[in-house]
Amino acid sequence: MIRCVAIDDEPIALSIIQEYCRRYGDIELRTFTSPISGMECIKSERPELVFLDIEMKSHNGVELARELPEGTNLIFTTAFAQYALEGFDADAVDFLHKPIFYERFKRAVDKAVKWMSREQGAQPGDLITLKVEHKNVIINPQDVLFVEAMDNYVKVFRRDMPTVLSQITMKEMESLLPEDAFMRVHRSFIISVNAIEKISNRKIYIGGVERPIPVGRKYLEEFNKLYSNLKNK
Repeated sequence: MIRCVAIDDEPIALSIIQEYCRRYGDIELRTFTSPISGMECIKSERPELVFLDIEMKSHNGVELARELPEGTNLIFTTAFAQYALEGFDADAVDFLHKPIFYERFKRAVDKAVKWMSREQGAQPGDLITLKVEHKNVIINPQDVLFVEAMDNYVKVFRRDMPTVLSQITMKEMESLLPEDAFMRVHRSFIISVNAIEKISNRKIYIGGVERPIPVGRKYLEEFNKLYSNLKNK
C-alpha cells in the first residue's frame, strides 16, 4: 500500500486525484486544500508519495517542495505548463499538466513506484503491479512466499499479508519475479528460494505455511541442482 498525500487549493482537482488513486488501487490517499495542513501531515506521517500543486493562492508548490522530508517521491500538478522546468529542478518524479487524464496519471505513478523500488534497495522494476479486478496491487517480491496457479488466475501468498488473486498466467508471473530468488517447481507452483525451510520426499516445506509444495517430475532435476548449490553456500 502506497501512503500518499495530495495538496491543491482546488477541491475539484483533489477529487480527480482521489478518483484516479481509487482506480489505480493500493494507494491510501489523504487530501488537503490547505498547504499548511498538508505539509504538517507530510512531515509527521512521512508518506511515500506526494501530489503537489505548484500555483496556489497562498503558497508556491516549488517552494513547499524544498521542505519535503528526504526520500519523499513528488509529483507536481499544475495548469501552467511553464512551471514544468521548475518542477523537475525540484527533483520531482514527474509533472502532470491539468487537466489530468488517467493514462497520464498512471504513467506518473508507475514511474514513482520504480523510484520507490530503488529507494528500498531493489533493482528498478522489482516491485510488481498486478491487476486485481479493476484495481492494481503493488507487490514487493521480498514478501512473496509462493505462487499457485488457479485456473486462469494466480494466487500470490505473502508473508503476514493478504493473498492476491490476479488474472495472469503462471508464465507471465514467472517472468515478473526475480529469477535468482524464485523457481518454478511444479506446473502449479512457483516458490521463493529464500522461504524454503526443508525438503522431504519431493516436497518443499516453507516457513509459516502448513501444507507442503510438491516438486513436479519435469522440474525435479533443475530443483535438485539449485538446492544442492544452496546447501553448499
